[in-house]
Amino acid sequence: MPLRMWMLDLAREQSPSLDHLRKYLRLTQESGFDALGLYFESRFAHPATPFAHGVGCVTPDAVRALQAEFPSVGIVPFLNLLGHCEQLLYTEEGKRYREELLKGMQACPTNEEFRELCRRKVADTLAVFSSQVIHIGGDETWQLGSCDACRRRLEEGGKARIYGEHFGPLAQQVLDAGPTPAIWGDMFEQHPEALEYIPQGTLIFDWKYFSGCADSTRRFQDAGFEVVGCPALHTYNAAWLHVNKSEENVRQVAADCRDLGAHGVCVTTWECGLLGAYDTLFPAIRASATLCHDPDAPEGAFLRAYLEESERHEEWARLLGGELEECGGVFGFSGHRNKLKCRLLLYSDPFLAWMRHADELMGETGERALGVAARAEAIAPDDATRGVAEFVRLAIEFVRSAELARRAYAAGRVGDCLKRLADCRAVFDPMERIATRTHARIGGSLADIERCRIAREKVETVMRRVKQYGDGSLGYLPAFEVLTHPRFVPHDQACWWLINSWGAE
Repeated sequence: MPLRMWMLDLAREQSPSLDHLRKYLRLTQESGFDALGLYFESRFAHPATPFAHGVGCVTPDAVRALQAEFPSVGIVPFLNLLGHCEQLLYTEEGKRYREELLKGMQACPTNEEFRELCRRKVADTLAVFSSQVIHIGGDETWQLGSCDACRRRLEEGGKARIYGEHFGPLAQQVLDAGPTPAIWGDMFEQHPEALEYIPQGTLIFDWKYFSGCADSTRRFQDAGFEVVGCPALHTYNAAWLHVNKSEENVRQVAADCRDLGAHGVCVTTWECGLLGAYDTLFPAIRASATLCHDPDAPEGAFLRAYLEESERHEEWARLLGGELEECGGVFGFSGHRNKLKCRLLLYSDPFLAWMRHADELMGETGERALGVAARAEAIAPDDATRGVAEFVRLAIEFVRSAELARRAYAAGRVGDCLKRLADCRAVFDPMERIATRTHARIGGSLADIERCRIAREKVETVMRRVKQYGDGSLGYLPAFEVLTHPRFVPHDQACWWLINSWGAE
């Protein structure tokens, strides 16, 4: 296979400095990968989109410097030119490109201004990156045909035509400039007719995170396309990483690609935010390179890679990457984002984590997981690993303290409730410090720092409400899940904001 690479998800608010990026390039080179993919969304400072350059995004000058310093490693840009444009669409200037109002992640492929913007972004990329592969995105465009203009086009040729007419010319633009265009394969599985619009010579990145890729890769090959199989390190759906499932996925996809003579393998890593830390994944990334070269390597490659760091690294990875998963519940393996992390931090209301996970975390699942996290924290060999383990422990402690606060509130023990809520508030101080250190150490999310502050403020808001209304002074005692809700209004005993939900859309 001519291409073995891994992909860094910068789009989830990663803000790496030039020195941080050098660490990633050295890891790529030393691991035996041919290339590093940089998944940007809007984390690259395209000259075409000066209104979407968030703090800490990668600059053209940084890319040029890295290409000069690491000439033997390809730096493959991953653009987003239809789906996953949310970082663009939710800016004041970028909102004019959206498919729908405050919904989804897709721009409008019928909007000629957006089509021109895509052409300019491709031109920007070609002017900066020396890579022989330019990835133009294309995944998860689930909103095709949603706006009025696109809906009218559905009658002309359906979603396949809308998709193909958008991406075909962009792929041709890359081909005409010399490099090889690449595009995700998932939408072609839903709309196979769209392949007719894509020029031959385009690479299909066939992502399969829960199985091998043999069947779909063979179909793309039969249609005349070279294929890059894409497994995943399962970080987005874990408190840290599902070690065994990740190794199994990388091994299977690499074996399928070898057996089918595919163009290559790209190991993806998604959403290592919400108090995750990319530098805790470095051994897993090195092990992935080993499996890309030899899918038949002995079982346990991931844990062996951590053991090469130290026995403490290996034990830590075994605990958080294996034993925690065995606790089940919210820590078990799933196909979606980790619900505990999201509900605690992503939605600006940590009490969602209490409301949905109190029962399991007050029981055996919580007891076992708390023990695993405490052991991992005690044995953690460095700041990065310690921070991840501490976060898991603190997340569980928040939910348990919130449930104890609820019980005290329901029993009329306002003072005890406030004491438990103070414990809830206290977890976000060390979480903020973890996020701050992760940003300094490896360019982690700046938004995570703010999320911890927002969560702490939300707890303080609930504490004020308990002080004001926990004595029944409203003439009734609001249910705890009502009192903690962002839309709580004193004297609105019926919670009218729950009725006619269209009003809040």
